[in-house]
Amino acid sequence: MTEETKVDVEALLTRLRRIEGQIRGIHRMVSEDRMCEDVLTQLMAARSGLDQVGLLIMDQHIESCLLAGLPADKGLRNLQSALRMWLRFGATATPQD
Repeated sequence: MTEETKVDVEALLTRLRRIEGQIRGIHRMVSEDRMCEDVLTQLMAARSGLDQVGLLIMDQHIESCLLAGLPADKGLRNLQSALRMWLRFGATATPQD
């Protein structure tokens, strides 16, 4: 594991610990019968945190697994950028029945 990878792992673990704390807070809020709006706000924050962790892991996968060893190609980098945009703004939408 390189030093750069170790830093990335530590950053991800920090984010996951923060999300874990948010989930514990949501659990406490529900057990204390807090207002639905407050609980929903915290749920959205936790979900957003998970989405960001997923985005970071996907981005690392693209860099280290899919593009590793390939020459720097503008087309591939544009595709990577488009995938990042889709993951950031499109992946959270759920299909309607």
